Amino acid sequence: MDIVIPSLGDIEEVEVIELCVAPGDTVEENDTILVIESDKASMDVPAPAAGTIESIVVAVGDMVGEGAVIATFSSDAGAGDASEAPASEPAAAEAAMAEDTPAEDAAEEAPSASSSSASPATSQEVEVLVPDIGDASGVVVIEIAVSAGAQVDVDDLLIVLESDKASMEIAAEHAGEVLSVAVEEGQEVGEGTLIATLKVTGGAESAEVSAPVKTPDPKPDPAPQPATSTAPAPTEPAQSASDAVDRQSSQPASQVYAGPAVRRLSRELGVDLTQVTGTGNRNRITKDDVKAYVKTRMNQPAATAGGGIPPVPEVDFSKFGAVELAPLTRIQQRGADNLHRSWINLPHVTQHDEADITDMEAFRSGLKAEAERKGVRVTPLSFLVKACCSALQEYPIFNSSLHTDGKQLHIKQYINIGMAVDTPDGLVVPVIKDADKKSIWTLSEEIAELSEKARNRKLGMDDMQGGTFSISSLGALGGTGFTPIVNAPEVAILGVAKLQTKPVWDGDAFVPRKMLPLSLSYDHRVINGADGGRFMVYLTQVLGDIRRLAL
Repeated sequence: MDIVIPSLGDIEEVEVIELCVAPGDTVEENDTILVIESDKASMDVPAPAAGTIESIVVAVGDMVGEGAVIATFSSDAGAGDASEAPASEPAAAEAAMAEDTPAEDAAEEAPSASSSSASPATSQEVEVLVPDIGDASGVVVIEIAVSAGAQVDVDDLLIVLESDKASMEIAAEHAGEVLSVAVEEGQEVGEGTLIATLKVTGGAESAEVSAPVKTPDPKPDPAPQPATSTAPAPTEPAQSASDAVDRQSSQPASQVYAGPAVRRLSRELGVDLTQVTGTGNRNRITKDDVKAYVKTRMNQPAATAGGGIPPVPEVDFSKFGAVELAPLTRIQQRGADNLHRSWINLPHVTQHDEADITDMEAFRSGLKAEAERKGVRVTPLSFLVKACCSALQEYPIFNSSLHTDGKQLHIKQYINIGMAVDTPDGLVVPVIKDADKKSIWTLSEEIAELSEKARNRKLGMDDMQGGTFSISSLGALGGTGFTPIVNAPEVAILGVAKLQTKPVWDGDAFVPRKMLPLSLSYDHRVINGADGGRFMVYLTQVLGDIRRLAL
């Protein structure tokens, strides 16, 4: 009996990306034979009946079309009955494949199934559940974006979850009407918790979308199952997290081997695929790999308060008067852990200086009319980012991280600038990627966009990862200087205080100049005082004469 490629709709050819069985293997009905992938989705091709694989006639990398023979096998139910299914009932075989499709792949296979099916439209109620979040505790609903009666499209936001490590947006996998919302803001949830119920209308598509909420009946497993792509072994997530920095610096995102559905999932969860270890064939990243990475990040233990240092004695303040306990937000708690860890592990040194930005401010004011036409607000921070990029290129040791062995440096060939943003929930640091390659206009737009996302709690995990140097600007809040704490594993951070007009001696007289206080903190294990001095001299020169940015 031949096993053939099922209906592909309007897709002419697909690639064989994984073989899951070998000649001589015994399979059960709907066991995966191989995995195929188009430019839109990946799909498992199952066995139409129980039997034994006689031969495999394709190889990984082959391009095949609808009806192409991929394997032969002998059916336990009789060759005559089984052989009729592919030839006379392709629609039935296709439906069987859809029924066996794993929950996480149902959405990506729906387009190809619906394009080849002419079944009448029906309505299905689909339950949306909290996805796999591992053993994360204290995961709460922080935002509900829909209500009963609302119409949603695929990828529309439903709710936002938050743990003490990160936030996660849950999007709709199917278009339809929201019948009910089963959670409330502030409610603690776990994996499998019902979020909402959707009413989805369609033919074959609606039959498939019900797959995520149906639990298949357990079946006995008399024969050994063929090797398939599964979730990473228990030790794999930890390995992935520990090797993230090395992989990120050596593997660009464009070279990551992952299908369209996996890339969409990574965007929804804010995961940088360059930090995920693929367990599929040829290191292909699967959805389980992405979920395992998110699980690892959300389950990483918070730093222990005190870090071995004798704690501050507990005091009963109620003895002295009325008190009130005000809980910290999760962002405040996480920020406190990060700052404390950096402070006790890094020997901090801070150097202070002032930059004369009189000419820069005059130039910025001259851009006001053009900025209004472009719909952009150009702030001094845009110029600070640009100047810091130039200084980091001149002194790359400030754009490094100390290796865990304490004997080597990771010198990064990219410049990503983190900027501290004050929000009602606490301080967050979104990252401007490849800041050195962007113009003042582009930087201004991105600064405004990231700041808005931060204030509205819309930042994804990727928005706050990959920084190589940070800027903390107090802007108009005041102050003549401060000691910013390095955002480890970075080795330096620039603090910016309030701009002041001061009398400055020009050789003949005192003249009013706009002076900007700067405070550079750095990890003294990596950077010495002479390095810090040279960096600050270069930075103040560039800010004092922005024409140097064109050199």
